[in-house]
Parts: sequence; structure tokens; C-alpha cells
Amino acid sequence: MGEIITASKQGKLTVGLDMGDRYTHICVLDEDGGVLEEGRVATSPRAFRQRFAAMPPTRLVLEAGSHSLWAHRLLKEVGHEVIVANPRMLRFIYGNDSKNDRADAAYLARVGKLDPGLLHPVTHRSEESQAHLVLLRSREVLVRSRTRLISHARGLVKPFGVKLPHCGAQVFASKVREHVPEMLLPALGPVIDIIAVLTEQIRDLNDKVETLARDTYKETALLAQVPGVGTLTSLAYVLTIEDPSRFSRARAVGSYLGLRPRQDESGTLKPQLRITKAGDTFLRHLLVECAHYILSSNSQDTDLKRWGLKLAERGGKAAKKRAAVAVARKLSIGSFSRDQGALPIDSRRSQSTSTTIFRKGGRPAKSDDGLSSAEGHWGECLIGQSA
Repeated sequence: MGEIITASKQGKLTVGLDMGDRYTHICVLDEDGGVLEEGRVATSPRAFRQRFAAMPPTRLVLEAGSHSLWAHRLLKEVGHEVIVANPRMLRFIYGNDSKNDRADAAYLARVGKLDPGLLHPVTHRSEESQAHLVLLRSREVLVRSRTRLISHARGLVKPFGVKLPHCGAQVFASKVREHVPEMLLPALGPVIDIIAVLTEQIRDLNDKVETLARDTYKETALLAQVPGVGTLTSLAYVLTIEDPSRFSRARAVGSYLGLRPRQDESGTLKPQLRITKAGDTFLRHLLVECAHYILSSNSQDTDLKRWGLKLAERGGKAAKKRAAVAVARKLSIGSFSRDQGALPIDSRRSQSTSTTIFRKGGRPAKSDDGLSSAEGHWGECLIGQSA
């Protein structure tokens, strides 16, 4: 492959990469679409650098996945044009009845050569932002694990005529042990011990998230001013969006997070479908959780809450769910503004305190009060309830 590629004209090659955990299959096309070479390389930074550093600047096409972040960064570093394809837009690959890694690499190369726009290229966030998102997602895994263990403990004592006392997850381990039947302690004692450890680890991660938002991402305090939104959601939002210049308008953020309805129109038929659920599942889940809190009886009265409740009154068994999704979409769009003159969500109708997280040019906007009015706790939602 080295001799053929070195002899080719610069910029005329297209390479498809189908990345797996062990090997990456490669298909190299010349300027006429002919296959120059097919092969594979180990999926590791060292092997990639050895294989592609000597190539002239070339268009390389790969799918977004667990390895695409480092691969994209490395291949760009050695001088190549790298296109990261959106896997949701590659149904012609997944629907192929002769699907294999070799064929997938060839498909990626041919579509990338024909029209890269068909791949709906995705933009990777920076390595630093990705590392900070790992902190948030690790916390989510611990919270979910603790919830499952608590449900496990409560369920297993019921056949013995025992109900564990109602209490928050933070104090579950300290309050329920004395209520567990003695004959079940050998089985449930270790479970309760693990719940206690998870609670301590979650508390430690909460502190780290709070510190990260306060010291590194001060713009998160602006979003946290919205009633029902806490530091966790604010930080996840800023880290996920990262570069606002990627979006042509604020409404595109709702679509990016999969909060718009699917479309399957034909002629006069325009069925009402569910949301696409594309994009970042973690942030979408957080926004929907915030929306449920905003629509609850415990939240303060705001314009956004009244708007959502009005949607829920339209009837139907799924009306409340649709209203929550609509409010979540409002949150995602209203928290984003690329125009300096536009106002974000202002659920309390107070333009004097209205702020925006992003302004045109992709730099954080600052509030007039220097962020001093932002919430100093986790907010009315999320960590206060789930941790």
C-alpha cells in the first residue's frame, strides 16, 4: 500500500475505515473509484500513526464510535482530511444482507468520495470536554447502580412480611439495616455495605462536579438560574454543545438532541410520530427529568410551567409525557442563543435578569451581575433528588 499511495496524486485518494476493537479494515479508492488496496490494521494509535503518517494528504472516512475520537484527532494531526460519519444515516450499510467489515469499509470510501454530505458528518468535542463528560456519566452509572441495589433489597424482604422504611437513597444504608430480618443479613448485609460505599462515592463526585462547574465552566451558572435546572444539567449542556457555532440557529439544538418529532410524510398523510431520540441520550434524559420537575406540583409557578400544563390538558394518556418532552425541548432551545440581541428562556418574565449561555462567535456570555445571582446549590432538580 505504501508504494501505490506515495505514487498517487496528492488529495486524489479516498480511504474508508471500518473500526473494530481489534482491527480496522481499510479500503483505498483512486480518483476514478477503483480499488487500490484492501487490508486491515490494528486499532491502536501506534499502528495508525505507522500506517497513515507516510501517506500524502488524503480523505479518510470512518464511522462515529468508541474509537473515532482518538482516531480523528490522530489522523488530522498527520495531515489528512477526516470525515466522521453519523451511524444513524448509514442504513444502507446496516441493511445490507452481505454485511461484513470489508464491505463496510468499501461503502464508507465510496460514499465519502461521491458526496460527503450523505454521511452527515459529526463533530467531535475536545479531549478535555470528553474527559469532563466521563465524570458526569460515571456518576450516572453509580446512581443507577445504587437505585437497583436499593430496589433489590426492598423487594427481597417483602416475602418475609417486612417493609423497609421509606427514606432517601443518601441515608438508606444507615436506616434500614436494623429492619432487615436476621436470617437475611448474610445475604443483604453485603448489599447494604455496597450501597453505603456508592453513596460516599456519589457524594464525592457531586463535589467534583460542583467544583468543575464553578471554577472551569462559569457559564453554567447562567443556565442554573432557570427554575428546575441544576448544576449537573447545566454542565452537561455546556459540555455537550461545546461549540455553538456548529448550529445555524437555536432551534437546531432541539433536533440535535433528538427532541423533535420524526417525519414520515407522503402526500396528504402527515402522521404524528414520536421524537427521533437522536443525539446525546445522557443530556436528553437530564432535560426531560428537569421538565418533569418543572411540571410537578412542587415547582414554583412560571410561564414555562403554565405553558407545559396547558399542553398536558389536551387529553390522552400520553399527554403528560408529550408535555414533558415539549418543555425539555423549550429548555434546550431557550438555553442557547447565537444572536446577541436574542433572549433565552425567561420563565419568570424578568428581562432585567435574563442571561444567555452562548453568544455569537462561540464564546461564553457573561451576566451583568458577574454570575453572583446563580444558585449556590445543586438546583431544584437532579442531584437534590437522585443522589
